[in-house]
Amino acid sequence: MDVELTDACWKKSSYSSGGGQCIEVAEGFANVTPVRDSKDPHGPALLFPTPAWQAFVTAIRAGEFGTD
Repeated sequence: MDVELTDACWKKSSYSSGGGQCIEVAEGFANVTPVRDSKDPHGPALLFPTPAWQAFVTAIRAGEFGTD
């Protein structure tokens, strides 16, 4: 899937362990949510189907992945 990300508005995650383990997410794309490593803004982005990304975020918020 080709998605033009040149003008994407990236948001850094609200949680960081202080060790540079952050991701950035770009919103506003139809049916896809681009995600990238905040330390490598010119690197590749993973493209998740929006419903899959929303399910992942919901699971994180519900604590389904633990805290370790």
